[in-house]
Amino acid sequence: MDAARWVQVGDGVWVRRYRELDLSLGVVIGERWCLVVDTGADEVQGAEFAAAVRELTPLPWTVVITHAHFDHAFGTAAFEGAAVWGHARCRIALRETAEAQRAEWAGRYRSEGRPELAERLERARVIMPDAWPGGNLDLGGRLVRLVAPGPGHTDHDLVVQVPDAGVVFAGDLVEQGAPPAFGDAYPAAWPLALDAVLGLEPVTVVPGHGEPVDADFVRTQREEIALVARLCVDVRAGLIPVEAAVERSPYPEEFTREALARV
Repeated sequence: MDAARWVQVGDGVWVRRYRELDLSLGVVIGERWCLVVDTGADEVQGAEFAAAVRELTPLPWTVVITHAHFDHAFGTAAFEGAAVWGHARCRIALRETAEAQRAEWAGRYRSEGRPELAERLERARVIMPDAWPGGNLDLGGRLVRLVAPGPGHTDHDLVVQVPDAGVVFAGDLVEQGAPPAFGDAYPAAWPLALDAVLGLEPVTVVPGHGEPVDADFVRTQREEIALVARLCVDVRAGLIPVEAAVERSPYPEEFTREALARV
């Protein structure tokens, strides 16, 4: 079973931290409902997370998926009976990319000598979220906002604001402990999405991977991504070569080249 632990980031607001992929999943507890933020990479991890949530609360649950990458969305089948919400394009992205993600990561796990993770991923059922219609989500005595900040890590990022706790679950728009992943990203728009996150005036931001951070951390990462975006523009305009962009980037070469490929 995956090594995991709870981190409390507010009254009735918890983050489940997993060693695998340094993943952060969340739960927000109201008086009548609880909201589950992302569900993990497969049904085994999803079931562990669901059981851990049940140790905190017996309340019925609703699920929100921050984006369609497997590590955030392939554990949803474990949350039986839950309404599942996402950005309007999240369902489309899952339908178009789920099997490619499954094949890529199952192959990676096998190449790393971890066939059990590959088999779990291959067995996972993909549950499609419905499009969030907008407005607040009433958990009973607590309102939660689902906010689409615009393209960034993907074209369908959705963040979860818990106003009464000063907490924002940012999905992979924010990364702690590793550079942001640009594989499906929109580098030029990503800083604007982070401006929208900062505009929510969070005290605590929960990244999709890594430990909870504060707004200053997000501001710093926003400036780093803005620099990468400028380098992408300069390369495309022929002002600098790719090698110069890699040298000037705040991130390792692999991540920078991934960003350059998205321009």
